Amino acid sequence: MASLSKAGAALAALREDLSGEVFAPEDPGYDDARTVHNAMVDRRPAAIAQCESEADVITAVRFARDLDLPVAVRGGGHSVAGNALGDGALVVDLRRMNEVTVHPAAQAVRVGGGALMGDLDRACAPHSLATTGGRVSTTGVGGFTLGGGSGWLERAFGLAVDNLLGVDLVTADGEALTATAEDNAELFWALHGGGGNFGVATALTLRAHPLPAFAVAMLFYPPESGPEVSRVYRDMIEAAPPEAGGGLVFMTGPPAPFIPPELVGTLLCGALVTYAGTEEEMRKVAAPLLALAPVAELVTALPYADFQCMLDDPPGLRNYWSAEYLTGAPDGLLDAFCARAASMPVPTATQHLLLPLGGAIADGPADYPVPYRNAPWAIHPFAAWEDPADDERCRQWVKDVRADSEPWSTGAVYLNFTGDEGPERVAAGLGAENLQRLAAVKARYDPDNVFRFNHNIKPA
Repeated sequence: MASLSKAGAALAALREDLSGEVFAPEDPGYDDARTVHNAMVDRRPAAIAQCESEADVITAVRFARDLDLPVAVRGGGHSVAGNALGDGALVVDLRRMNEVTVHPAAQAVRVGGGALMGDLDRACAPHSLATTGGRVSTTGVGGFTLGGGSGWLERAFGLAVDNLLGVDLVTADGEALTATAEDNAELFWALHGGGGNFGVATALTLRAHPLPAFAVAMLFYPPESGPEVSRVYRDMIEAAPPEAGGGLVFMTGPPAPFIPPELVGTLLCGALVTYAGTEEEMRKVAAPLLALAPVAELVTALPYADFQCMLDDPPGLRNYWSAEYLTGAPDGLLDAFCARAASMPVPTATQHLLLPLGGAIADGPADYPVPYRNAPWAIHPFAAWEDPADDERCRQWVKDVRADSEPWSTGAVYLNFTGDEGPERVAAGLGAENLQRLAAVKARYDPDNVFRFNHNIKPA
């Protein structure tokens, strides 16, 4: 660690050299700058560099190396693990680098490292294009994509990382490079699931897909109807084309216009059908669910970018999430899923999700470190609440969901759905067969593990 006098001089130089702002613990605005989505995360970085350009990122990383500081990278700040912050670290905050440039003829889009999903979706919409994004608009594109990228369009368009064409990266030695299938190909491979282990992604280029129409059915039923609804949903989606997606969800009835007032704040069983196509096509797919007489429904065509905002989870709540990827959704799994809803913390923003996979996910490239690709279903307990007094029961509920589903688990997991669950889960998220190769890439580009605030890969 550098001396105080050296650190002070270096910090003054960083403030002078950076186009963006720099926050140290004594500065007004520091606490706002270190606030992330998950209110359970309360870390105190040594400094926060709000970068405006690749040159700023290079300057910030070199500052950190000169002072022997580890580096955390903030894109959207949405990760449940709080990977955007590190105690005593330099935070490279990319939020000002949120430009999105669409190339319609090439069906590609270049996304700044600090762009949110909403920035990407809104930029693509005028061109009737889209690519797989997170299930809310406030997720950062960079961390989401490099961690694998699971979202509503994945059955039609593949995982986000399957649509990755290139990454502009600043490495631990403060050098800028571009990784594509042709250039720095081994690094490009590692970035398909390896997350922020290898550097700061200042920009990503993604493949975009035509999406001239989008439709959704959000159907709610009494919670006791869960076993019937879940069976109908399973049979429906397993027979549906890959344009159909969505999921089953138990949740607290939201104060939405289509929810009867007496159901707001109560536990509901929801069935969501998303469709990369017209409302007419979607209604044909969803007909078995519509026949079950939901107590509340929203069935409509709407712009995909608008739908992406409808399920945004509010910032400032306490969050604890996890997941299991499943070999299937037999009746026993569905019954366990529905039964566990009875102990959900209600009313809160918690969601108890069962997501259909398959389609373009399973058909995607087999070589990437994405070991959950072949799972046909995933269960995702997503606990979000306000009161710290509820911490233990909410965390326990998530653990109970995982335990219930263990008999059907493939053992693999999508790491963006998890917090810090230990090195065994990191291996499960990257594939044990890929760890040695990933560690070799880490050793080449970050031998000192400067970028360690992530689902960490130790250098070989």
